[in-house]
Amino acid sequence: MQAIILAGGKGVRLAPVTDVIPKPLVPIGGRPIMEIVIGQLQRHGFRRITLAVGYMADLIQAYFGDGSRFGVEINYSYESVPLGTAGPLSMINGLNDTFLVMNADVLTNLDYRELVRHHQTRGGVATIGACDRQVQIDLGVIIKDGDGRIKDYVEKPTISHWVSMGVYVFEPRILEFINGSGYLDFPDLVKRLLHAGQVVNYFPFAGYWLDIGRHDDYARAAEEFDQLREQGHFWENDPP
Repeated sequence: MQAIILAGGKGVRLAPVTDVIPKPLVPIGGRPIMEIVIGQLQRHGFRRITLAVGYMADLIQAYFGDGSRFGVEINYSYESVPLGTAGPLSMINGLNDTFLVMNADVLTNLDYRELVRHHQTRGGVATIGACDRQVQIDLGVIIKDGDGRIKDYVEKPTISHWVSMGVYVFEPRILEFINGSGYLDFPDLVKRLLHAGQVVNYFPFAGYWLDIGRHDDYARAAEEFDQLREQGHFWENDPP
């Protein structure tokens, strides 16, 4: 199965680090975050990987090359202008079977094979990896009745949401909803699919997941990675 890693963004939330290196090359545990991702995909049986690149693409290609030293075949899809998160899929040839798409900055111990099996079992055109996240509101929240009256007042409540992990499994027919769109992000693609009556599933994941797009999350990942690797949550690039 083919995997596509989205590696074309500027990573503005990690500036000034990303002023000099692209976000996929930002190090975690002494290696670029995307090297960890590629190692995990290889471990789970993915051998063909396409990197959708744009910003500082030459540095990414110089580091990863053809992928042979990571046990995979890497090719590149270049965007000359930003196309969002879903738009780059329209430029990739050969998406004729089920394929996986993910962000380059996802640190997780997700079993990608299990995600694909879930997708194939449930059917549907797309499956989104999802985590349950607790969000604390650091303010007093007013519960109103719609007529200018207060029904309740909750101080600093914690709200639970299922959030996208930035990992997806798609069927080729989703390209019908992307081609010719230009700039397109995944939330808009999902809305198009739902509006057209397509089945979109989610895969509930209870393991470790962290998006390192912000400075505080990057600092947390740097602190936690070595311990997590010692516990067997992450793997080296050697074959399984």
